[in-house]
Amino acid sequence: MSHSHFEALYKTHHNWLWHWIRKRLDCADQASDLTQETFIKVLIQERAIELRAPKAYLSSVARGLLIDLFRRRSVEQAYLDALKEQPEQNDISAETRHSIIETLLEIDRMLDSLSERSRQIFLMAQLDGLSYTEIGRRLGISVNTVRKHFIRAMTQCLLMIED
Repeated sequence: MSHSHFEALYKTHHNWLWHWIRKRLDCADQASDLTQETFIKVLIQERAIELRAPKAYLSSVARGLLIDLFRRRSVEQAYLDALKEQPEQNDISAETRHSIIETLLEIDRMLDSLSERSRQIFLMAQLDGLSYTEIGRRLGISVNTVRKHFIRAMTQCLLMIED
């Protein structure tokens, strides 16, 4: 992408995009950050030269970034709430907390990549400790179907770990 095409896109749409994001956030600084991040994504993807509907494309990219931000906030809040419920407050470093939250976000993304059935079976086996037979009984499906979905989910986990 040529510098002039990107510069024109940025100058033409920066202010509009900042206001679009600002309406969805309660913080002007975060709106500025997400606006810049949106343009960086466009620059990296080298899409500015071929955009026929730049506002639609920019708002789509920004919407994805907003979803990521809200998801991160949600995971962080759930983690902080879980810590509050612990009988003994553990003092952990900011670095460790960041690492835990990043891991939880990766798990959340992995679970999002699974089909609804595979995710349900994976969580029933891993969190509830149910056997394939019990899962099959509860869901009204065969043990072989449970096994196939679980293997798919576990394979997806392992592939994400390798990445």
